[in-house]
Amino acid sequence: MSETVPHEALTCFCTAVFRNAGVPEPVASVVAESLVYADLRGVESHGVVRMAIYLQRVARAMVDPHADVRIERDGEGTVLIDGGNNFGAYVGVAALDHAVARAERFGICLVGVKRSNHFGTGAYYIRRAIEQGMALIVLSNASQTMPPTGGVRPFLGTNPIAFGFPTGTAAPFILDMATSLVARGKIIMAAKRGETIPLGWAVDRQGHPTTDAQAALEGAVLPLGGTKGSGLAMAIDILAGVLTGAGYGPTIRNMYEDWSDPQNVGHLFIALDIARFMPLAAFNQRLGQYINALKAEPRAPGVDEILYAGEVEHRLEAHRRQAGITLPAQVADDLRSIGRQHNVDWIN
Repeated sequence: MSETVPHEALTCFCTAVFRNAGVPEPVASVVAESLVYADLRGVESHGVVRMAIYLQRVARAMVDPHADVRIERDGEGTVLIDGGNNFGAYVGVAALDHAVARAERFGICLVGVKRSNHFGTGAYYIRRAIEQGMALIVLSNASQTMPPTGGVRPFLGTNPIAFGFPTGTAAPFILDMATSLVARGKIIMAAKRGETIPLGWAVDRQGHPTTDAQAALEGAVLPLGGTKGSGLAMAIDILAGVLTGAGYGPTIRNMYEDWSDPQNVGHLFIALDIARFMPLAAFNQRLGQYINALKAEPRAPGVDEILYAGEVEHRLEAHRRQAGITLPAQVADDLRSIGRQHNVDWIN
């Protein structure tokens, strides 16, 4: 049976587990918060289901939670950060803080990151920037799970891109998407549950379309929109990987399968101070008018409401903050086991 737990308690549990696994408190709390935030928004593929693999990466010295995150190149409006192979979420927050602080000074700042790891959902960083009145664009590359158009073998990551803008009183605009037709994490979740996946999501090792989640994990996820998704994934790889000095394409190590070297994931954060163009209140008013016009558009048959990016997740987050996060039975059991291994009691 599924199990519903308060998000605060879940965050405390995950933080304690990381701490007992040797992760310093500041790192543990950020990583735990980022995972739980994904579950709050309904992005379970990037949530606490990742606890086990994160802990394995630490135990096998594939992640260094004690590493300093340092500036390698400082061009004031541009910054290159060496993540030192620390957790992606911790490195990402450090990069975001630099991006926001510099954008306040210069109006805009671009921060590139190398030697990082899987950093969770882009929405986690978007939310933090929006709370400070900033617009944000986040890019990250990932280990190869997707073939280029015309290929069969994985070469590109599902390289995500996220955009975020404050809206004042309404749900913020947050577009957080992978460049694959579906995030690979959803296929991982389907495989864990023994479920099939829709035809068209992925191909098996021979390049044949499959509904078998396990065969899909052994094969490749397909790009969003064919050549367009493939091209966008490559562009993100160039900006987040080639430009920053991080890994790219097949040189990024797979988090689940490669235990010889760290991942060397790359990210790119672009923070924009809206107030450099107009007062934030004026921007919020204009964007509010835009959203109202969008929602007033004629609806297609069977559509009750026109929604914009991030609105569904915002509503789900508000509900789960009150009602708790419902975890699948297998995920809850795995977390109990992880807690026992690290002398942390499960949530009562």
